[in-house]
Amino acid sequence: MTISRRKLIEPQITPFYHVINRCVRRAYLCGDDPYNGKNYQHRRGWIVNKIKQLAAVFCIDVCAYAVMSNHYHLVLKIDTEQQKKLTPEVVIARWLQLFNGHPIAVDFLKEGQIAAKQRTAITLRINHE
Repeated sequence: MTISRRKLIEPQITPFYHVINRCVRRAYLCGDDPYNGKNYQHRRGWIVNKIKQLAAVFCIDVCAYAVMSNHYHLVLKIDTEQQKKLTPEVVIARWLQLFNGHPIAVDFLKEGQIAAKQRTAITLRINHE
């Protein structure tokens, strides 16, 4: 029986986690596939870049990683200090880096940017007076 991630990951107990992701059956992530003779070594760079991108978006430090032919291992540390500093606008902007923008999220960011510009204009006007 599976356990939800909310119950699996408890940063107050430990911020470090070992994560494994595996391709199923005969699928090859990287390297030479003996079944069809193709080489998938070019994917290794893609995977490493994606790991770095996701780590930056989700406030996670990658302590170690290994990308093998049909699976990869990650040792991750959850950066709770960085996560606590994020504003709702920053969280939404990071989410939009990965996923297509839901209209509500995009509107929220636009309204926040407009409000920030108005606050700046008011501050400049008060300082000049």
